[in-house]
Amino acid sequence: MKVAINGWGRIGRLVFRAALRSNSDIDFVAINSRSADASWIEHLLKYDSVHGVLDGEVKAEKDSLVVSGKEIKILGESDPGDLPWRDLGVEVVVESTGKFRDRKGASKHLEAGCKKVIITAPGKEPDVTLVPGVNDAMYDKKSHNIISLASCTTNCLAPVAKVLDDRFGINKGFMTTVHAYTSDQKLLDGRHKDLRRARAAAMSIVPTTTGAAAALGVVLPSLAGKMDGIALRVPTANVSIVDLVAELGGEVTREAVNSAFEEASKTTLNGILAVSHKPLVSMDYNGSSFSAVVDAEYTNVVGGSLAKVLAWYDNEWGYSCRVVDMIKRLEEEGV
Repeated sequence: MKVAINGWGRIGRLVFRAALRSNSDIDFVAINSRSADASWIEHLLKYDSVHGVLDGEVKAEKDSLVVSGKEIKILGESDPGDLPWRDLGVEVVVESTGKFRDRKGASKHLEAGCKKVIITAPGKEPDVTLVPGVNDAMYDKKSHNIISLASCTTNCLAPVAKVLDDRFGINKGFMTTVHAYTSDQKLLDGRHKDLRRARAAAMSIVPTTTGAAAALGVVLPSLAGKMDGIALRVPTANVSIVDLVAELGGEVTREAVNSAFEEASKTTLNGILAVSHKPLVSMDYNGSSFSAVVDAEYTNVVGGSLAKVLAWYDNEWGYSCRVVDMIKRLEEEGV
């Protein structure tokens, strides 16, 4: 499966790393970044402040990156329509710039010759929005060419909500993601359309918006209009936690809720959702490949039907692993 990455930011680089670690047959043939500077592309792949040094040989050439002997072409096009996907035989493009999330922008990759586009963000009018383990069974290779994998937070929230809704029913709920800061925020106070995100990311807890709850209704239509949520950006570099409070459809116990998650983690959501009974903190989940890890110690039920669930997620690595899973799925389906 020949794959190209458009956008060499946090997710683009970590999708590349995750694919290498998965020992898959994914063949990266090109990386497109506006700078097209092989030296920084190589350096930021090899050395990562959050995830450490990449194993294996990485070398920058004039217009290519060589990883463990495999040469990968480096491009510097700003318009996806100008990329040589047809000439390179690219089948799947990982669209991770954050810029081409709408149908018009993502379609340019298809016009340039690739077969499928995976948007690593909430998309605007994609052919389908998929969350692995939740609704990915609905993938149709004949009609789904532009695929959004939603956000890292939706990928954490959706499996948790699915378990609760399938087992007990959800009448309504509210989620808060306590989220590590991201590159969208400012290192020091500076201009931003969100005046809270304009403030120094490492100095404050920053209340802001999240589209995760709204996106939940897209991947789980039974929950459309039943959920809302906010984000609290905090001064940590990675790993986040979803705090979900939901009114369930009947009387439940804390033990029953945790039991439902335990069962799902071993069956329908194996590899997607896990349950922890250990007294861990955020950095203990750095490098976790799960979309969600339920912190069973903090599951609680008030009044018989109001449930509170905490779920950890590595908002970078876990999500990148789902992108790799989706690429593998496309390969299995014959694109």
